[in-house]
Amino acid sequence: MATRKILLAYSGGLDTSIIIPWLKERYDCEVVCMAADVGQGDELEPLREKARRTGASQLFIEDLREEFVTDFIYPTLKAGAVYEGKYLLGTSFARPLIAKRLVEIALREGCGAICHGATGKGNDQVRFELTIKAFAPSMEIIAPWRIWDIKTREEEIDYANARGIDVPVKKDRPYSMDRNLWHLSHEGADLEDPWNAPPKDLLQIVNQLEETPNEPELVTLSFDKGSPVSVNGEALAPVALIEKLNAIGARHGVGVADLVENRLVGMKSRGVYETPGGALLYEAHRELESITLDRATSHYKEQLALRYAELVYDGCWYTPLREAMDAFVEVTQRNVTGDVRLKLYKGNIIPAGVRSPHTLYSEAIATFGDSKELYNHKDSEGFINLFGLPLKVAAMARLRG
Repeated sequence: MATRKILLAYSGGLDTSIIIPWLKERYDCEVVCMAADVGQGDELEPLREKARRTGASQLFIEDLREEFVTDFIYPTLKAGAVYEGKYLLGTSFARPLIAKRLVEIALREGCGAICHGATGKGNDQVRFELTIKAFAPSMEIIAPWRIWDIKTREEEIDYANARGIDVPVKKDRPYSMDRNLWHLSHEGADLEDPWNAPPKDLLQIVNQLEETPNEPELVTLSFDKGSPVSVNGEALAPVALIEKLNAIGARHGVGVADLVENRLVGMKSRGVYETPGGALLYEAHRELESITLDRATSHYKEQLALRYAELVYDGCWYTPLREAMDAFVEVTQRNVTGDVRLKLYKGNIIPAGVRSPHTLYSEAIATFGDSKELYNHKDSEGFINLFGLPLKVAAMARLRG
């Protein structure tokens, strides 16, 4: 009888490092791994040898960076979606992309189950499994954190040490981190107490404010129909553009978000996120929309952005509602073309200019000077009378007693 084959979503981190031997011991199976390249950088280099040493029969490393930017980052950016005012959703929209490729490989390689290392307390288990169900509804899903007896990261380290497995965390620095092209997240350990400030050595991408330049830097971002296309006049492909903005933003200490967020599973969780390039793009995109969207569309889009962020955070990427929202967003972006200049200094992103061939801003109308041909001040009296008529009628009724 053929050996059962299980596909593991593999990162080489603490969880997935020990899951390989755990699967082999529990299921007497062949373990095939997939690692998604969504911009982790040097983290991927040693994974093939590490997976093999740990017991995997094969590791597929899938380069998903371009798709990650164009099909996930840019749509979310154009929607203006930010979860609970701070989180730019870096892990949230990476998981559906990874899970979709997991399904494709599992079906191709004849795997009977897909395994992931997300914990039973987190959001990632939902993001992975909703996507798997969307593309392979009959696929078995194995989630060790909901099965095994291991309860803490310290116990995971002990399990790894007992089997001679090298792990990327130590007991004196047991943070849970997730890195991709868009961000780096930090959770756990001393961060679990919201009263604790992040330690000085926590940040891995963004400079501490004390280490940032003492002179501001101007950066110009250009957009075409809501998508960024160049930095300082240099046209860049999507991945290169994000990488360049990450370097610029990190140098000036921008893009660090420290928040206590409401997880989908019902608890509050504290996380610190480094998203330097993303912070620049969101600020620039907002500035450009301020002169290219009309009032009604802009205000309605703000409402939609809140719901869009919830959908992404909750793992509902491959849903009809998200697709319908994207259709609305694409219409709003037709005229979001132009240039935005930002000043970066000591962790601050300061708007320093915006222009667009489709601008709705008219200096001739907005000026405090003479604009009688375009705007007659006398017209406002009738407008106010009509706009305030319900208030006036209500007040008259109240006074009649």
